[in-house]
Amino acid sequence: MAEEFTPSPLFQRVERARRRKHKFKDEQITLAHGSGGRAMHELIEGLFLEYLRNPLLEKLEDQAVFEIPNNGQSINGAPTRLAYTTDSYVVDPIFFPGGNIGGLAVHGTVNDLAMSGARPLYLSAGFILEEGFAIADLKRILESMRAAAAEAGVSVVTGDTKVVQKGSADKVFINTSGIGIIETSIQLSASRARVGDKVILSGSIGDHGTTIMIARGELELETEIDSDSAPLNHLVQEMLDEAARVADVNAIHCLRDPTRGGVATTLNEIALSSEVCIEIYEDRIPVREEVKGACEILGLDPLYVANEGKLVAIVSPDISEQLIVRMKQNVYGHDACIIGEVKAEPQGIVAMRTGFGGTRIVDMLVGEQLPRIC
Repeated sequence: MAEEFTPSPLFQRVERARRRKHKFKDEQITLAHGSGGRAMHELIEGLFLEYLRNPLLEKLEDQAVFEIPNNGQSINGAPTRLAYTTDSYVVDPIFFPGGNIGGLAVHGTVNDLAMSGARPLYLSAGFILEEGFAIADLKRILESMRAAAAEAGVSVVTGDTKVVQKGSADKVFINTSGIGIIETSIQLSASRARVGDKVILSGSIGDHGTTIMIARGELELETEIDSDSAPLNHLVQEMLDEAARVADVNAIHCLRDPTRGGVATTLNEIALSSEVCIEIYEDRIPVREEVKGACEILGLDPLYVANEGKLVAIVSPDISEQLIVRMKQNVYGHDACIIGEVKAEPQGIVAMRTGFGGTRIVDMLVGEQLPRIC
C-alpha cells in the first residue's frame, strides 16, 4: 500500500498561494481565457464577478439554482426550485465524428442543468451566421438539434438569429440557454464534497477533445474515435432515484460534467471549493487506447482533454457501489467506475497515485491546450 501523501513546506507555500484570490491584471484577452483552466477562472473571478457580483453568481456553479414562491408555496409545501444555465458553442470544425455543433449545443446545456439535479425542460437557441454559410449545412445542424432535444426530452421554445458579414465570424456560432425544475430536496454543489466520499466517473475520458483534434487534421491518424457528446439527464435521474432508494438523495453531494479543462480541472474546482484533497488512482481511470496514443503524440494528458458526455460524481461511500451498478445499466454509464476518494489534506489539492506507486499533483489546466473545443 502506498504511503500517505505528506506535503513539504515548499509545497504548503505553493498550496496557500494557489488558494489566494488575485486581482485580474491581464491587459488583453488570450485563447487561454477560454480554456476552462486557470486563466479562465481568473477572468471570471477577477473581472466578471467583480462587476456582476450577486449571491447566485458568487457560487460559480455551471448553473444558477433559485426558488419561485408560487403564491407563497407550491402544492407539496415548498417553493418551486428552478435551474437556469447558458452556454455558447464555437467548435471548429462544426461537423465531426459523432456529432456537430447543433447536437453539442443541446447536449451541453441539458447536461449543465442535469448536474444541478434538475429535470431539463426548455431551451433557447441563438444563432450567429456568417454571410455565405450554406443552407444545407444549417439544415443538417438543425436536424441534429431536433434529434438531441427529442432524446433529452426538452423543447427549443425561443431563439434569435443574426447574420454578420463574411469574415466577421467563422461559419456559425450558437448560444443556448436552458431552464429546468428540481423536483427533489437535493442540494448539489462543488462545495459539498466530504472526507470519505468516493469519486465516480461515468466512463472513458478524452474522447471529444481527441476527436476534434483528429477532425482538424492536427493528427494524421485513422481511428474510430467519435465524440462522446450525449445528454446525461436520464442517467442523472436514475442516479437520483437509486440514491433515494438506498439511502437519501442528498447522499450524492456533487455532480459535474468535465468539459473544457477535462477531469483534472473539474476535480480541482471541487477540491478548492470544498477545501478538501481529492485523491485519484491512475490505474482506475478509463482511457481508450486511441486516446492514449493521440495524447502521447501531442504530449497531452487525457485528464485535461475535454469530454461532452461524461460526468464526475462525489458521493457518500454508503451508496457508491449501488450507484455504479445502476449507472452501468444506462448506455451513457456502462463504463462507470470509482476512481478516487476525498481526503482531508492537503486542502484544495488533487493528488494522483501513479501506476508506479508514487504520488503526483494534478493541477488545474494552465494555458490553452485546444482552442474552440466546444
